Amino acid sequence: MTGLRGRVGAVPALVAGGMMPLAFAPFNLWFLAPLALAVPLRLALAATPRQAALYGYLFGLGWFAGGVHWIYVSCHRYGNMDAPSAALATAVLVAYLALFPALGLLMARRLGRSRAAFLLAAPGTFGLAEWLRGWLLTGFPWLAPGYSQIDSPLGAYAPLGGVAGVGLVLLAVAAALAWLSTWPRRRWPALAALVLLPAGGVLVDRLDWSEPAGPALELALLQGNVEQQIKWDPAHFEQTLARYLELTRAADGADVIIWPENAIPALPGQLPAGYLETVRAAAAGAAVLVGIPTEDPDGRYYNAVLHLTPPGGEYRKRHLVPFGEYVPFKRQVGPVLDLLAVPMSDFSTGGAGQVPLQVAGSSVAASVCYEILFPREMRAGAAAQWLVNVSNDAWFGDSIAPPQHLQIARMRARELARPIARATNTGITALIDARGRVATQVAPFSVTTLRGHIVPQRGLTPFARYGEAPVIALCLVLCGVAWRRRGS
Repeated sequence: MTGLRGRVGAVPALVAGGMMPLAFAPFNLWFLAPLALAVPLRLALAATPRQAALYGYLFGLGWFAGGVHWIYVSCHRYGNMDAPSAALATAVLVAYLALFPALGLLMARRLGRSRAAFLLAAPGTFGLAEWLRGWLLTGFPWLAPGYSQIDSPLGAYAPLGGVAGVGLVLLAVAAALAWLSTWPRRRWPALAALVLLPAGGVLVDRLDWSEPAGPALELALLQGNVEQQIKWDPAHFEQTLARYLELTRAADGADVIIWPENAIPALPGQLPAGYLETVRAAAAGAAVLVGIPTEDPDGRYYNAVLHLTPPGGEYRKRHLVPFGEYVPFKRQVGPVLDLLAVPMSDFSTGGAGQVPLQVAGSSVAASVCYEILFPREMRAGAAAQWLVNVSNDAWFGDSIAPPQHLQIARMRARELARPIARATNTGITALIDARGRVATQVAPFSVTTLRGHIVPQRGLTPFARYGEAPVIALCLVLCGVAWRRRGS
């Protein structure tokens, strides 16, 4: 009978997981997230720990297979993998990511033997599993549950607890729905949660976490739309340089001009003589931030943002993409570089402690592409007055990844109450205000310039001050309380 129940519950768990990606960009059906999450919680209410883990794993398979299948595009179309190898790499990643919701439900079932104790523990254990996903093996927190709520009332909790805090509140709502689905006699705690948590978000959203720190700056974000297949081809090198130089000349009147990640596909020493000086002159007094690989005297390479105009400066990417920008355990798995044939795939990390850039009279914290996924690292720039994220989303093609990437950047803006200028090679290039709203954006896959303004901000949100520590502590408290009343 137990085995039959497990098989019957497997299909709803998998289907509910398949619903989860619809809650994220580009679909933005955020209300589906609590409904989808409630399904494996409901199934696990009367399950054994092993069955709960199975439901969590199947839920995770549906969730990540539907949400990160673009990995296949990156590996096959742009990473030079053959189709079977790319499909295998994608399947392995999905299978790995599905372990975390399985772990969350397994631990909740072991901590909370009764239904009430289980649903009390589940948001905490699920939240801890998500924290682990963002840290283990350098972390891959893509599609963290909280991102789905950026436009819902629950998204207002981001300045308090970051995306982890939003996810914890979301899971509490899902647990309340799962409890109500059992038609218990005591419904008022769940009903109260369903009313008070969104209502609290509405009230919190009225608070201002920052204030202007100076006059508005006019920005020009250059989108060169250089195809990934030709980006590192020497035959197209001069064409790429000419395109960005022309876009810079046309950005008259801007205070700051921003080029995307690796807009210049060469080291500074490999450029035509005088090219960077020509760019400075073309900027006509505007500050210029350029995405370019750089090299130090010891021969280490960095994925960097170079400030070309006085007082100058450089930001070196801290959190690198495994197998894309560096190879873990290089001696053992170094041949993967030849398999992927990824250009400039042996970068070094810029490390912590880099100071903000001084740009047009304001302080700027830069980030490069993938590292905007990591809120605890982005907190290092919380003292800056605005943020810059440069990216080369050409690796994702026309998949659902670029809208998801933009949604992640929006959450960073809302967590820190800082506007973000996001310049990308192929899109989505956008300006995001301090509340995480897209102020303006341009169409992807077009050679264009995004013009707009941002207002530098000052003031620290609770998340900027304390990070994820309070949320992790709350998860542990929930687990402890559930353990104490596990039989009640």
